[in-house]
Amino acid sequence: MSESTVALRYAKSLIDLAQEQKVVETVYQDMVFFKKVADENRGLMLALKSPVVRHDKKLAILEGVFKERVSPVSYTIFTIITQKNREAIMNSIADEFVKLYDDYKGIVKAYITSSMPLTAELRKQFIQIVADATGKTVELEEKVDAKLIGGYILRVGDRQIDASIKKQLNDLKLTLLN
Repeated sequence: MSESTVALRYAKSLIDLAQEQKVVETVYQDMVFFKKVADENRGLMLALKSPVVRHDKKLAILEGVFKERVSPVSYTIFTIITQKNREAIMNSIADEFVKLYDDYKGIVKAYITSSMPLTAELRKQFIQIVADATGKTVELEEKVDAKLIGGYILRVGDRQIDASIKKQLNDLKLTLLN
């Protein structure tokens, strides 16, 4: 079974448990915290993924880093994952949990890359366009890339709209070559 499939199963179980215990927000904050710590400390993920490090040592590492900083529900999941020898995919589980949380809360993440920073009015228009198309609350992440020359690239989930001048020039170049 692929890592993403297994991670999704654990994340679904975790969100179901969090809903049952009425601690979804707390567990969400714990998963965001775990992702932040894992992203900032490469050594932690290397230790969790290492086949050389014994599982009891991995659990001791997780206990030392997280036991006092996360909810009992989250720590219990960390323990179960370690007992099942799945600690190598804990970062993927946290990622999947965040995606499930966003879906649970009706949030969609949109990513926009533009040649210049967006004005407040443009930002509002993009958020409205995505909200109308998805029917969900929009979290917009912006990135500036001067290589686009002009225009924008908007990505929501697996859909992308490329309205950049760079793409239009490339399309024109391909047309002229044919």
